[in-house]
Amino acid sequence: MVIELDQIVYRIESSVKVSAPKGTPFIKTKLRDLKTEKVIEKNFKTNQQIDEVKPAEHLLEYLYDEKKEAVFLDTEILELVRISPEILGNKVDYLKEGIRIKAKVFKQQIFSVELIQFLELMVVNTEEKEVMGSNANKVATLETGAKIEVPLFIEVGDVVKVDTHLGEYVQRV
Repeated sequence: MVIELDQIVYRIESSVKVSAPKGTPFIKTKLRDLKTEKVIEKNFKTNQQIDEVKPAEHLLEYLYDEKKEAVFLDTEILELVRISPEILGNKVDYLKEGIRIKAKVFKQQIFSVELIQFLELMVVNTEEKEVMGSNANKVATLETGAKIEVPLFIEVGDVVKVDTHLGEYVQRV
């Protein structure tokens, strides 16, 4: 459930009804700020009215960076949208031209984005590493600038499948 309190959009992570022998019962909640990802605790009276919000989901296509912001095309309304690095978080490491993301929008403001889980990206650099043990890996830099660990057989120019949620190598393509 997503709610708005004091003009901040939160997702309810957990809620518990607390009944004390003395006093009135209340609802104890943990709320996640969808913009900053910070979790707060908030208590509500059992009869307190809370308004649920329904954020819209827009499909955006990454175009380029401009002045520390990523510029996307909203494919539904064909308008340019700028998203700050704070909202993108570590997803900025996997952006290249044409990548599509889902953005949650409420009151004309984007408060969270979701990148597809698997991307195929080219390796542009690898750091040589001494082989020690059977599970030897080396660090590879991808075309987007992200760095991940890959097996030793991966070379510059190879295209690899990456799990963007975990930041890990999946396979060579």
